[in-house]
Order: sequence, then C-alpha cells, then structure tokens
Amino acid sequence: MMPYIYLFGKPLPMYGLSVLAGIIISGILVYTTTKKRRDYSKIYLINIPLISTVGAFLGAHIVYAITRADVLKYAFEHSEEAFGSFGAFINVFSEMFGGMVFYGGLLGAILAACLYCKAAHADFPLYADIFAPEIPLFHAFGRIGCTFAGCCYGLEASWGIPVLHVHEDNTTHMSNHIPVPLIEAGLNIILMVILLILSNKKLKKGSLLAIYFIMYSAVRFTDEFFRGDLIRGHLFGLSTSQWISIAVLAAGIYMLLRRYVLKTKDNYSCKVPVGEVPEGYAYNQYAGAISPYEQEKFSKKYPDVKFTFPEKTDTESSENKE
Repeated sequence: MMPYIYLFGKPLPMYGLSVLAGIIISGILVYTTTKKRRDYSKIYLINIPLISTVGAFLGAHIVYAITRADVLKYAFEHSEEAFGSFGAFINVFSEMFGGMVFYGGLLGAILAACLYCKAAHADFPLYADIFAPEIPLFHAFGRIGCTFAGCCYGLEASWGIPVLHVHEDNTTHMSNHIPVPLIEAGLNIILMVILLILSNKKLKKGSLLAIYFIMYSAVRFTDEFFRGDLIRGHLFGLSTSQWISIAVLAAGIYMLLRRYVLKTKDNYSCKVPVGEVPEGYAYNQYAGAISPYEQEKFSKKYPDVKFTFPEKTDTESSENKE
C-alpha cells in the first residue's frame, strides 16, 4: 500500500497516476486499432470519450451516494446538527458523494455517450465496439490504483496485501487481505485480450459491448464475495454491485439476442471492412468518415472543407491491381 509518491517534495497520489496511465495507454490502443479503418468519424472518436468522462464522473458519485442512503437518513433525523451550518452541510455532502462506484461510472459513461451519439446522429453501436476493449484496460489501471491506495481490499486472510486500519479511537492495526483489486486487474486484462481478438471477427455492431457486459458482470459478481469493504451496501445478502451485475448480465444477453436471434427492424449489420468507407459517406483525411448529416453541417460551418467520395473501396482497388 503506497497512497503517495513524492516528487521534488510534492506528494503525488498513486491512484491518480494510475488512472492517468490508464487514459494514456487506452488512447494508444484506440489509435493502433483504428488507424487503418475508415468507417468512423475522428471527431466522434475525440468527443465521445470527453462526454463519457463527464458521465462517468457523475454516475460514479451518484451511485456511491445511493449506497450511502444511511447518511442521508441520519442527516434528516438530526437536521439541526447536519444542516445547522454550512460546514456541517459540506461534511454530510462529502460523506455521501465523496466516493465512487465503478458501475456507476460505467453506466454513466455509456448513457452520456449514447445521448451524444443520438444528438449527433452517430452510430452508437459502432463506437461502442471501438471503445469496448479500452474499458477493461482502463479499469485494470484503476484497480492497480486501488491497490496502491489501500481501498477496495478483500477479506482478511493469512496471505495477501497488508492494509492499515484506523479505528474511531485513533488506534491502528495492520492485517493481510486478499488482493481482490490486483486479481480483478488481471482478469480485466484477459477480458481486453478476448475483446481485441473478437474485434477482428465478423460480428454485428454492438456485440463487443454486449460480450463485455456478460464477461465483466460474471467477474464482478464473483469477486464481490471476497471483498472486505462493506460500506457499499447490501440487500438480501448481495452487495449493490452484485445486483447491478445481474442487471448488466441481463442487458448483455438481451443485446446479443436482439442482434442474432430476435427479429428486429435494425439488424445492426456487420462492421465495414478495414479500409472501406460506409456507403453514402464521404471521407476527409482529418475528420474521417463523414455521414450525410455531418456533410451538411460541415459544409455550412467550413465551406472550404473538401470531401472525397470514393467510387471504389480500397479493397476493390487493391484487388484490381492484383
């Protein structure tokens, strides 16, 4: 457990550094997996993560606040004490919203991305698949940060990671705990590899996100039995995250059924082959694939922007040369 490192005498939080490393490496992975593709808008590839970050931040804190309903109940039962001064109110607010829940961040990010894609007339399933492998990769770095910070630890055991406990009377004791964050980080890396392999298969758009939902919900439901931090709330013997895992698992199964079994109006089609521009789209080397909706918008805002309307795809051209 090492919450901080010191650089030139200044403390730097290891959790924050781990998250920063996850953002950078996830960005590199997005670049390497999309640099040969021509079926996406580069503008959306930038905007979606930015919008999702806001959604993740809000969602993570809101779900955490839901798990701390006991604090709100206490505050209303002792309103004079809890809301008697601005400082007391800030203490209650910090106690309720001071933590984060991964599932809240995940669902908040996906909701924000979905709303943005709807408003921008973007193909959400396409971008969901592009970013799906980066979700467990980024999460793995977050769990490494948890290990450094000493949070999200597992149950006490004769082996594992030492965790310092501070009691209400300011006494402390050290005990070993199952390294659940490190175990989950390793499993997330495995999930990322599986999703990367599947991304090269001919799957219908949105399938990778559905598969991630199914795999991660199974991982999370299981490792919750070995978590030792009970602050996140329980209901009928299951933790908050386990109940969310059940819902996420059901959502993932339904998404796959809708794409491969159920007869729906939207067949989600398969992704466009590498090197090809979707039918009806234009292409700009800086902006990427431009939908008809974007073409009109760009033409009004940037009259000098030039679009390419390829008569033949790159694949067809290479075949003709051969």
